[in-house]
Amino acid sequence: MVNIKPIKFNVLRYILVASAMLAFILVFLLITDLPRLFNTKNPVEEMQRDSVVYQKPLWQAMSMDALVHEKDPELIKYGKELIANTSLYLGPKGKVRSISNGMNCQNCHLDAGTRPWGNNYGAVLSTYPKFRGRSGTIENIHKRINDCFERSLNGKGLDSNSREMLAMKSYIEFVGQFVPKDSIPVGSGIWKLKNLKRAADPINGQVAYEQKCVTCHGQNGEGVMNADGTAYTYPPLWGVHSYNVGAGLYRLSRFAGYIKANMPYGATYDKPQLTDEESWDIAAYVNSRPRPHKDLSKDWPKISAKPADHPFGPYDDGFSEQQHKFGPFKPIEDFKKAKNKK
Repeated sequence: MVNIKPIKFNVLRYILVASAMLAFILVFLLITDLPRLFNTKNPVEEMQRDSVVYQKPLWQAMSMDALVHEKDPELIKYGKELIANTSLYLGPKGKVRSISNGMNCQNCHLDAGTRPWGNNYGAVLSTYPKFRGRSGTIENIHKRINDCFERSLNGKGLDSNSREMLAMKSYIEFVGQFVPKDSIPVGSGIWKLKNLKRAADPINGQVAYEQKCVTCHGQNGEGVMNADGTAYTYPPLWGVHSYNVGAGLYRLSRFAGYIKANMPYGATYDKPQLTDEESWDIAAYVNSRPRPHKDLSKDWPKISAKPADHPFGPYDDGFSEQQHKFGPFKPIEDFKKAKNKK
């Protein structure tokens, strides 16, 4: 006669073990993959670049379709038009005034300031007014806009009460709606690129520029004008019609992060076409070329607050102006951190 009891016991034991293993696998998936796979509220952007992974929903600008709910939709539309086609209204041949160099705000703030890591306006409304070390004062959005006109567009600022200023401010506030106060959403501003261990090299950068950038920006960084000569389709990167030495992109870390996530044409933050080293070196080459100057004597009244890559002295850290311009920046940052701890 067959002894059935031991067989039943063994089968039961195997079932229990298998069930426990299956439960473990399910728990593991629940705390790792499943939340990502079943996130239906907002598509999750995942990016692996230089050992940095982003797995958070990115900031998205308010849709222009929502203008129907705004008090003055035409003013907001005009603001977007001014940012996209600044030169048409305010450039050398501007229909309203002639106060800028022919570039458009959109040449630096891509897709009218809405592209993820395209120098967008995602955190402007949420963080302004705010104290800025560069001016040593609390700045409002009017000041932020005029800084761009005076530095990136190498021109003159707008009157704070002008329709153009009110329109641009209204548009910037509109696209940044619903970002919590004092917060910086993921994907806003400019991609922060990992520091190089060496100095950025303009010579290497020239080689990479000639391979990757000449088609749009020209052999001599002159850019490409539109057919009627009223604005730049592809902006000049140096020379008399480009941004001056006071512009934000004249800081190497800002420019390198910007081109990494957006250049050359067709590149995006999640599908970059340049390596980190190419990005740093191209930025070094472009920013080493001649461009308009600006009196920066009133910038950074507190010298110790200057960022590591601010390219003009004086400094209080003992590092040379050359290193502050091209790097390596980590030794400067480490020095500043150590000094602040004391």
